[in-house]
Amino acid sequence: MKNYIVTRNNGRDFFEEAFEDFFKPVCFTKSSHNMKTDIKETEKAFEFEIDMPGFKKEEIEISLENGYLTVSAQKNDKEEKDNKNNYIRRERSVSVSRSYYVDDVEKDKIKAKYENGILNIFVPKEEPKQIEQSKITIE
Repeated sequence: MKNYIVTRNNGRDFFEEAFEDFFKPVCFTKSSHNMKTDIKETEKAFEFEIDMPGFKKEEIEISLENGYLTVSAQKNDKEEKDNKNNYIRRERSVSVSRSYYVDDVEKDKIKAKYENGILNIFVPKEEPKQIEQSKITIE
């Protein structure tokens, strides 16, 4: 009798994945590391409130390029190789990133604050440019 390994599309052993799924909390999903965001737009600014629990301020990076505000964070829990830690699974090393399109903003006046797992970003809009009117003389 031949032994067959049952696999899914991702090429992992079916029984290995079933064993790992047994230890996952019920609420765990593959998208659980998404950065939930509330965005408020006022006349003068965009205000972002982004959930980033478990990250330190030093692990978060914010950039603005070509109209895209990108927030990314990376957490690397170092592997500890000693006899007292018998890990079956380690999932707390994570990297997340999300971009938001913001147009006509004052990039030098963007402010960010991180407190209690919430990242707040204040992105002021550029003042509308006044178009000067001038009379043109007809010759």
